[in-house]
Amino acid sequence: MTWLAALPMYNVSPSLAADWRSLLRHVLRALGVDGTGIRITDPGDDLHAFWRRTDLLISQTCGYPLMHGLHEHVQLVATPHFEAPGCDGANYRGVLITGRHVSAQTLEACRGLRAACNQDDSNSGMNVLRHAAAPFARDGVFFGGVVRTGSHIESLRALAQGHAEVASIDCVTMAFVRDHLPDLAQSVREIGFTAASPGLPLIASRAAPKTLIEPIREALNDAIAADAPLAQRLRLKRFSTLSLADYARIEQLEDEARAAGYPRLG
Repeated sequence: MTWLAALPMYNVSPSLAADWRSLLRHVLRALGVDGTGIRITDPGDDLHAFWRRTDLLISQTCGYPLMHGLHEHVQLVATPHFEAPGCDGANYRGVLITGRHVSAQTLEACRGLRAACNQDDSNSGMNVLRHAAAPFARDGVFFGGVVRTGSHIESLRALAQGHAEVASIDCVTMAFVRDHLPDLAQSVREIGFTAASPGLPLIASRAAPKTLIEPIREALNDAIAADAPLAQRLRLKRFSTLSLADYARIEQLEDEARAAGYPRLG
């Protein structure tokens, strides 16, 4: 079998996508395969299908789909620790962002405004925003509408262009936007952070042999130790191993929003 590897979640720019592929090549060399038996690939547009492939050896997913069915198909490999505002160890936050045309200085002041949301199954774009807005909702409503954009980058563009007023953006994505898309970063404004939860995990198919998983974990940390410039560009500090019990924090945030009478972002 040829195993597949792809790290698609933070490809903010072509150069950043190339750096993620470089990290994978470091790992393959450490495993002693260097392209033989493992192939770095383009996952395509349907990430949910890609994450469920039985020949998946290394990829990265969002914690929300992980806890809503994906965990039945995959095993956790590692969770990155990023050097970015809003990150603390393996945890990350959503950055609350408005367009520069918006006067609101707090999320509470955004009542009735349009929210931009990348995906309904995004932890950083939907789940933590729902949790943050829940205390201010009335009869299950807080925003004046929700625009689904398809990605954090498109959510930022929606804010910049006035198609929406507020969004929650993965703080790691936001840090990469400042690095690689400074004009877009300067076209929006930060007003706060959401609650923290475990960051986007690296995963493998449940069919992947256990004898490869621990060497991959070691190779990831060895790679960023051996190539400091690459680690700096990727804002990587280290990788650690979390459990599904750690990721239950994501379900806790969802349950708290529902208990507050705000089950759906709106």
